[in-house]
Amino acid sequence: MTSKFLLILIVMAIHIGAQAQIADKIKKEAQKQAEYSFELCKHLHQNPELSFQEFETAKRMAKELYELGFEVTENFGGNSVVGVFRNGDGPTVLLRTDMDALPIEEKTALPFASTKTADLNGDDVAVMHACGHDIHMSTWTGTVRTLMALKEEWKGTLVVIAQQAEEYSGGAGEAIEAGLFKKFPTPDYALAYHINPELESGQIGLVGGPVFAGVKTTEITVFGKGGHGAYPQKCIDPIVIASRIVMDLQTIVSREISPLEPVVVTVGSIHGGTRPNIIPDEVNLELTLRYYSEEAIEQVIAAIKRISNSAAKAAGVPDDKMPLVFVSPVETPPVLNNDMLSNQLQKAASGLIGLENIIKTSPEMVGEDFGKYGRTAENVPICLIWLGSTSQEEMKKLNAERKKPYPLHSPRLNPDYKNTIETGIVVMTGNVIELLKK
Repeated sequence: MTSKFLLILIVMAIHIGAQAQIADKIKKEAQKQAEYSFELCKHLHQNPELSFQEFETAKRMAKELYELGFEVTENFGGNSVVGVFRNGDGPTVLLRTDMDALPIEEKTALPFASTKTADLNGDDVAVMHACGHDIHMSTWTGTVRTLMALKEEWKGTLVVIAQQAEEYSGGAGEAIEAGLFKKFPTPDYALAYHINPELESGQIGLVGGPVFAGVKTTEITVFGKGGHGAYPQKCIDPIVIASRIVMDLQTIVSREISPLEPVVVTVGSIHGGTRPNIIPDEVNLELTLRYYSEEAIEQVIAAIKRISNSAAKAAGVPDDKMPLVFVSPVETPPVLNNDMLSNQLQKAASGLIGLENIIKTSPEMVGEDFGKYGRTAENVPICLIWLGSTSQEEMKKLNAERKKPYPLHSPRLNPDYKNTIETGIVVMTGNVIELLKK
């Protein structure tokens, strides 16, 4: 054995030993912070707030950052909170959590279940963290606390944002428009979590490339000629036209888009008419469109307009009363994980939870506005990680019964809070230290 080869082996052994030592520190500190974070999660779960109403939640997130010595900016681009901690020269990492809850009545029977209500467009509605944002905030807080306790292990700048209104896809865009990447250090990397009931707690889902779909909301107003239901021959019935449009829209994905291109066209609401014996003047349709490529979604929108106009013309609607197709300017772009960043984070996570607990996931058609952070002029590499949230025991039981876990947005969503939060803290702390290591 040559002295050069022996020296290489010694260096490798020292490196492996150092990595193991850091991993042990992360696990021990994360375990301690997980207790604090679980108590915080129970508080947040009991006190959910709707999108754009996250006033008390934002104050609590700001309080956590103030106590850790961050430079804190409150009410940024709305209710969002931004914190900056500078720990010497090095890269900048952005950690994002969302804060808003959903207008859902909780049915979990948890001892810390939400009984909160809020005003939504003049109606009093029940509110619940049914999408895991309480876990996201608790994991985010625990990660930041762990990083502060281990700040001798990393160098660089940590920028953290507790973001408003993810559910309405307004929070990320408003923070960016308010100057997130200009008024604060521009991140070299941006990271976030989302819980996934389809994965066991203790696992994460990680993949390079597509993760969440883009989302566009579209409204179609169908015009007709109203009148008495007993004299349909004297009317042009917009309900019949709307019905034809709904059915013909189903052929867009099945017959106009490549089977290899993921696209969804869903009509979620139809409103028209007031009485059974009155043919109305108009009907309104609301659609959600899901996509991954810009070319595909433009093709879908063009097809919606063509199909709507064709159905109206076939019914004899005059040219000045053609359907109005409105595509909302507020959209959620696809979340596309940076491949190199994803590979780097997989290496970091495997040393903490084992490669067998890192699941390669497939793209989903749900939306998440985190993708906006990677679509600015700064071209920030982003990575959104799925955080498994169903306990092993529950998953075994469900598999034996051939059932699925309660999904996101379910009033009965029942995550394995403690293990999910601790796993999230361990992995995200390891990710940041990997990116900001000395």
